[in-house]
Amino acid sequence: MEYLSLYDYLGKAAGEQLGLEVSMAAKQAGIKIGKKQISNPTYTGEIQMYPKEFLEFYFREPDSIHMEDLPGQINTDIDDDDLPF
Repeated sequence: MEYLSLYDYLGKAAGEQLGLEVSMAAKQAGIKIGKKQISNPTYTGEIQMYPKEFLEFYFREPDSIHMEDLPGQINTDIDDDDLPF
């Protein structure tokens, strides 16, 4: 199984917030997270490594949804008075 860092997968630094979100999602999904020590001009320390398949799933493009694909009848006649704001 191929493991990649977020930098390797995205081709750029992910940033602290995105790194935390991916790490939490991996832990919730029971994904084994690898670790690797690196040293470069901008960062020295431990980074997390994720299975490539997990990263592909996490960063996938959301499927487009078409009204005709949704089950049941959908009422598209909404009166402005029905809106909650």
